[in-house]
Amino acid sequence: MRVLIVEDNPDISENLSAYLEPRGHVLDFATSGYGGLALAAENAYDVLIIDVGLPGLDGLALCRKIRTELKKSTPILMLTARDTVEDKVAGLESGADDYLVKPFALAELAARLNALVRRVHVEADAQLRVGLLSFDPHTYELDCAGKSLVLTKTGYRILACLMRNSPRVVEREALEAEIWGDDRPDSDALRTHIHALRQVLDKGGQASMLKTVQGIGYRLVGDNG
Repeated sequence: MRVLIVEDNPDISENLSAYLEPRGHVLDFATSGYGGLALAAENAYDVLIIDVGLPGLDGLALCRKIRTELKKSTPILMLTARDTVEDKVAGLESGADDYLVKPFALAELAARLNALVRRVHVEADAQLRVGLLSFDPHTYELDCAGKSLVLTKTGYRILACLMRNSPRVVEREALEAEIWGDDRPDSDALRTHIHALRQVLDKGGQASMLKTVQGIGYRLVGDNG
């Protein structure tokens, strides 16, 4: 899971890093609202953790900008010391999906993150479409302009991740974490699977859809990408 944490308290950020990184999550950090907005615009994340009390641009305003200006539906978990009903309503109405009051247990935060991501995947995975590609992750039916294509199980998982994030770049580390979690294989495994995926797409006439971004990762683009 790739997570953006927007938090200006270094102690909280360090605690989150110490708890989440050993569990295979890839973390990016911002200490201000505008810094978080820039990272959210540039990268694809599975979930965002945003503190309400941020300098410059507070967490509520940041949530609204992510939803209205960036047009992103990435799940957002909001952190705050405010625990009134009015505060929780304000957070949810700004675009947050869940609300956690400080101080909190790290295990509860991790459980909430997993629940948010599972919910998104269940909703998004019904039918994935990019350009002429159509994929149903439940039935493993992959169609390209009316032609049926077949992948390995890992190939299907890689393709689903790239399609969910298209046309954004998925970093190599984030893709490996998505596919293998903590039990990552040797460094050439992902490259081998990407090569095999390209071969299948080539047979379907869509090899140009899968782009390598040197030194960063991969992206899947549609007809105009």
